[in-house]
Amino acid sequence: MKKFLFPAVLAAVFVLVGTGDAFAQGRFGVMGGINFSKIEAQSINRSSMTKFHAGVTYQLKLPLGFSIQPALLYNVKGAKLGGVNYEGAGMNNDLTVGYIEIPVSVQWGPDLLLFRPFLDITPYIGYGLHNRISANVPGIETQSLVNVWDSAALNRFEYGIGVGIGLEIWKFQLIGRYNWNLGSLYDLKVDIDAGGFNQAVRNIMSNSNFGGFTLTAALLF
Repeated sequence: MKKFLFPAVLAAVFVLVGTGDAFAQGRFGVMGGINFSKIEAQSINRSSMTKFHAGVTYQLKLPLGFSIQPALLYNVKGAKLGGVNYEGAGMNNDLTVGYIEIPVSVQWGPDLLLFRPFLDITPYIGYGLHNRISANVPGIETQSLVNVWDSAALNRFEYGIGVGIGLEIWKFQLIGRYNWNLGSLYDLKVDIDAGGFNQAVRNIMSNSNFGGFTLTAALLF
């Protein structure tokens, strides 16, 4: 899946950039919104974490109600984990990762003159720019690590797909989307400190990754 998704998303972006001038209905835009993300491991979720995304986009209108809309985003995702067993105590752990992300939204919906409701399917790929890991154990001072990758066995690359619905009115768009990240946030093959809290978190998360709901607004020119 990973080998297919990476080139498919990149190829779609390159084709659209190279041919966009030939379509009168293509238009650029800016977009941003809110992420309500969590780790897909229900037994340790304390709650979802509210973060943000922002960037630029290009919409290409196609016949029969279809449109394709790639974007370049800075997307911050996070999770609040609780009950992680660390040295016999229950540890609360917060994790945030900021990605540079390329989603390609494939949309379909009828043009009703004043507005256009549409369905949305969005594959995406991303690369981690920074992270922050914090842990709070009762009776022990809170520990925080910033921009650790190899030492925590965190994967920089992400890929996944989102499904949602949207509404377009004139130059404005609003899209609600649920996202599934299909890769593992942690590399289970990398050796890390067996006594550290990174090891405890990685063990309980296993093959989990970020998932959750996003709400995005866009202004198209």
